[in-house]
Amino acid sequence: MTTLITHSVCLEHQMEQHHPESPERLAAVLSHLNDSRLIDDLTTLQATEAVRDDLTAFHRDKYVDALVAMEPDQGLRPVNPDTSMGPKSLAAARYAAGAAIQGVDHVLAEADTRVFCAVRPPGHHAEESTAMGFCFFNSVALAAHRALNKHELERVAILDFDVHHGNGTVDAFQDDPRVLVCSSFQFPHYPYRLQDVDRPNIINTPLAAGTTGVQFRKAIERDWLPAMDEFAPALILVSAGFDAHRDDPLGDLLLDEADFGWITSLIIDAANRHARGRIVSILEGGYNLKALARSVATHLEELCA
Repeated sequence: MTTLITHSVCLEHQMEQHHPESPERLAAVLSHLNDSRLIDDLTTLQATEAVRDDLTAFHRDKYVDALVAMEPDQGLRPVNPDTSMGPKSLAAARYAAGAAIQGVDHVLAEADTRVFCAVRPPGHHAEESTAMGFCFFNSVALAAHRALNKHELERVAILDFDVHHGNGTVDAFQDDPRVLVCSSFQFPHYPYRLQDVDRPNIINTPLAAGTTGVQFRKAIERDWLPAMDEFAPALILVSAGFDAHRDDPLGDLLLDEADFGWITSLIIDAANRHARGRIVSILEGGYNLKALARSVATHLEELCA
């Protein structure tokens, strides 16, 4: 069975009232999985917390120390213009990163070949020493480091289909040929960083506002498939962002649930060819609650197939 990893503390991370990255996002996903009975097709595990050594596999010690020093006992503390920290924010971020790391350990122990981490806050914008874009720790980058350093895999692919470019993940691996990073994103659009990095292991797929599902699929087939087949990863990690949905308030792409099902199927096919089917997918963006819940369900239906 496909495994779902989550933790209740991820529902306790709060930012400003009406902030799009709210606890209601994860609550909507989990509620929909229960109401649709899709949860019955999943093995559910409680996430473990990432420890300091896990976090400093990518993030600098001074950065981790600075975040810990900023953590408030009550109220909110701004980290940057779009990201704030409450009393439970760092705990949620540690459990989100821990879920991704745990997912790697799980699939590489051959307990399951596919894992989805239903967690927040997201992580793919967090750079080595910078929190941004609602992100504190880069969960998918830390998961890749786990696969490389503990499990000694030689090649890991990270596939990111969020509406926003995975700048933090590119920051982590632009000079590490052991990791292939493929990122599709609206352009020009936030975060306006690292989207022009030119490396053999960095595949950027910029998409104009108004890009349709058909155009998205053609771009992914053109850019990602040849790169994955040449790279032949032993493990595929996914930054699963659903804010490219046509109903999402933070983007202008025109994808729908069928497109997310399609790209999930494509990823599964690649994993079956190269990675013994092993996939760890981590929730990133998605800010229309109904569209997010339906899109995650479609993603999981494919992972369970």
